[in-house]
Amino acid sequence: MKLFSYILAYRRLLLTAVSLLGLLPLPLIIRTKEAECAYVLFVVAILWVTEALPLSVTALLPGLMFPMFGILPSTHVASTYFKDFHLLLIGVICLATSIEKWNLHKRIALRMVMIVGVNPAWLTLGFMISTAFLSMWLSNTSTAAMVMPIVEAVSQQIIRAEAGAEANQMTYINEAANVGLDIDETAVGQETKEKKEKTKAAPGCSNDTGNISSKIEVRKNAITGKKYRSKKDHMMCKLMCLCIAYSSTIGGLTTITGTSTNLIFTEHFNIFKEMFKCGKSQTAKEKACAEVIMQEYQKLGPMRYQEIMTLVLFIIMALLWFSRDPGFVPGWSELFRQYSGFVTDSTVALIIGLLFFLIPAKILTKTTSTGEIVTFDYSPLITWKEFQSFMPWDIAILVGGGFALADGCEVSGLSTWIGNKLSPLGSLPLWLIILICSLIVTSLTEVASNPATVTIFLPVLSPLAEAIQVNPLLILLPSTLCTSFAFLLPVANPPNAIVFSYGHLKVTDMVKAGLGINIFGVAVVMLGIFTWISPMFDLYTYPSWAPTVRNVTVP
Repeated sequence: MKLFSYILAYRRLLLTAVSLLGLLPLPLIIRTKEAECAYVLFVVAILWVTEALPLSVTALLPGLMFPMFGILPSTHVASTYFKDFHLLLIGVICLATSIEKWNLHKRIALRMVMIVGVNPAWLTLGFMISTAFLSMWLSNTSTAAMVMPIVEAVSQQIIRAEAGAEANQMTYINEAANVGLDIDETAVGQETKEKKEKTKAAPGCSNDTGNISSKIEVRKNAITGKKYRSKKDHMMCKLMCLCIAYSSTIGGLTTITGTSTNLIFTEHFNIFKEMFKCGKSQTAKEKACAEVIMQEYQKLGPMRYQEIMTLVLFIIMALLWFSRDPGFVPGWSELFRQYSGFVTDSTVALIIGLLFFLIPAKILTKTTSTGEIVTFDYSPLITWKEFQSFMPWDIAILVGGGFALADGCEVSGLSTWIGNKLSPLGSLPLWLIILICSLIVTSLTEVASNPATVTIFLPVLSPLAEAIQVNPLLILLPSTLCTSFAFLLPVANPPNAIVFSYGHLKVTDMVKAGLGINIFGVAVVMLGIFTWISPMFDLYTYPSWAPTVRNVTVP
């Protein structure tokens, strides 16, 4: 029993040692770059899922192990830890800092709850629809970063409103009980009143009201001292976070510009071608919550100058993201045609982010000895110290580790090796080939970046389709869609990392929920390919633009 307690106490240390030593025969026996990269990949994946080490610390392991195995030089792997995503994150965090500093997120959240109601089912549906719609035109990362501060504010306001409503109801019961006592005392006279007042101090008579007051006090302390009042509140926050992570990714599947994998597929293809409570009345608790929400909104008063400027910059950022390269019409990125691909969403985020440090929020004055008020400086919308307190550096390192793993898989040849192992699939039934390809890319994209996965696999799957004489799109389309089903880990894609940074989710939460979504997503893609997608694009006909397959007669 004592040994078990020691094992339990040192479980993280033991798990790390077992992962490092237990998988060590893989690179020692096989002695190839692919095996060495696979060793690093497995160790990092195990430590990420089990959280034996802090996630950001685990993300630094590729920076240590790739140079030791000779896969990537230290200078190369170090550069992968800070990429375009991090510049985008910095700009978006500047926006989030200003939104929260001036309570704009609270105003938006309260207004939304007043319109939709406090029912989590309706709120979740509303957030998912709006997030998926935005993700159709903006990048998945930008959409998640924009919506999450509002979702967080809504969740916290609902928790506070329910707590306030419960406290008000308990106070009302307490006051009603006191009124009843006062009536009785008046009826029996002053002498009886004095008697009862004396009796009130006795333990038998004071427990009820004392308990109610103490419960209210405990409730207030719970609200201010703990993040969640109950498991239900925690589960609601998890639900909101997961719905944003999933809808921002799934929404991007519906348009060419919605996600980078769709754009890569289009480029590859062009080259190849040359619960709800409807109709039910509100419960007493929901009405009480709505009343608290209304009171909180009224306390905010009219919009201030700082809120208006933050909202304006918010809208400008969204418009610039949308109009940069909409796809169906030329965007403003055409102004930099000679530098194609140089201007990205991170460029927009940095431009707007810098403005938050420039635009005045308050005028700083001082009074001279003569009593004259003199302006000597101004305070911007946000300061660097405020930005630092909001910037999730741990998530930046975490995503950087994912980028490093993706580069290591590509340089070591592990991704190519996996792709080459797909060549024997040609002898299997067509539906099984599509299913296996979809499952492989769905699994690999959890630890490799989505663009890297689709870039590696499309050139491999195209010849496979030609070899078995089927329309290449019949294999390429489902594989491209399934590349976006990266829901298991925070590092699987940037929206997951952004949602994870709010602290409501653990890695195990994302794995448990994401596994079902991954399987369901592959099933929907398979259903779509063999029902409406195939006749829509005539996928059962070998296209004229594909290479001609020579029929070889076997003697």
